[in-house]
Amino acid sequence: MSKTTDERGRIYLPKDVRERFGDQYRIVELPSHVALFPVDEDPLDGLRAAVGDAFTETEADELKSDAREAISQEAQAEVDNRSQNTEE
Repeated sequence: MSKTTDERGRIYLPKDVRERFGDQYRIVELPSHVALFPVDEDPLDGLRAAVGDAFTETEADELKSDAREAISQEAQAEVDNRSQNTEE
């Protein structure tokens, strides 16, 4: 499918494309071209669809809490590592 932009740089997607993939897209710039990737209205539903049942029983708040804890542990490990390197 080939489309051109209008005078304001907009691209109009055909109705059948919007019905199939939705109205929100992420634009990704690659070295040789750009690509449009549909964005789910509910990103967690999209993630669950992509990874199967890995997060079926997990709530968004629990996922955020787990991610924050992992980041905190990673940051503390880096601080500890730098402290050890400074002492040597």
